[in-house]
Amino acid sequence: MPPLNALRVFEVAARAGSFTEAARELHLTHGAVSRQIQLLEAALGQALFRKEGQRMVATEHAKAFAREISAAFDHITDASTRYGKLLTSKVVRVNAPATFAMRWLIPKLDEFRARHPKTEVRVSTAFSSDPMFKGSFDLAIRRSPGDLSQFEVTPLFQEWSTPIASPALVKKRALRSPVDLRSRTLLFTETRPGDWEEWLGAVGCRDLRSTQQLRFDHFFVTLQAIVDGMGFGMGTFPTLSADREAGRICTPFAGELVPGSTYFSIVPLDSDKPKHLREFQAWLEQCSATSSKAFENDFGAQRLRGSPLPTG
Repeated sequence: MPPLNALRVFEVAARAGSFTEAARELHLTHGAVSRQIQLLEAALGQALFRKEGQRMVATEHAKAFAREISAAFDHITDASTRYGKLLTSKVVRVNAPATFAMRWLIPKLDEFRARHPKTEVRVSTAFSSDPMFKGSFDLAIRRSPGDLSQFEVTPLFQEWSTPIASPALVKKRALRSPVDLRSRTLLFTETRPGDWEEWLGAVGCRDLRSTQQLRFDHFFVTLQAIVDGMGFGMGTFPTLSADREAGRICTPFAGELVPGSTYFSIVPLDSDKPKHLREFQAWLEQCSATSSKAFENDFGAQRLRGSPLPTG
């Protein structure tokens, strides 16, 4: 294994972009940084920096190596914070789908911070294409997960789907019925296959095909395209309720919703469950119930196809 001190100096030098900046950050001399880099290069049998003018610049190979080393040091730091005896801070590490984190969870965290100012919530995001669980976390949030026999699982809320668009786009050409979507641009998301087909089938337009289609890899990209007025997409509520209330999106067929997946909070059974984690769980469940109730009130005058609106 390469010497750890040399690895640490290398990681800082590659990130800072020069030996001089690394020396300043580490409170070392330029020569000390250079010697540690030479030691690491000898251990690896490969040059990591090249000279450009008066500066030493990391090679592309070294930059890739530095990214992995940086992630390893982050993991060590996280483990030291989690298991060290000198732990003084309260941290809840949450891993959630990107759209859920950006559009629903993060905007609400100020409320939790106001109630529990000494607890820090660290949010990392996951994509649908990622493995079920990746990295370390105290609590994960997923949609309709499979076998979770090793976890404590609590339902949060069910999503309901209906077409969404920017208000400006709908204002240009009003829609009288779902059939009018045939002449509009429909936006699809690769990680959410079948969402348009399911809704069109529910409203009796299973064979409808739009004249123009655009496809995106992740839903938060599709959502940005919708907000920018590029076309109509499928939106999920109450996840996007704040965007609707703020006027960033509108629901031209608000009375035509179809049920979707349910979000769950997931905590490993064999993990520590300190008070601050339980407080976050209780707050999360309360927010979910409030969000579901607000959704019910907002869409309460409408009826779903064959189903009553959910109760909070």
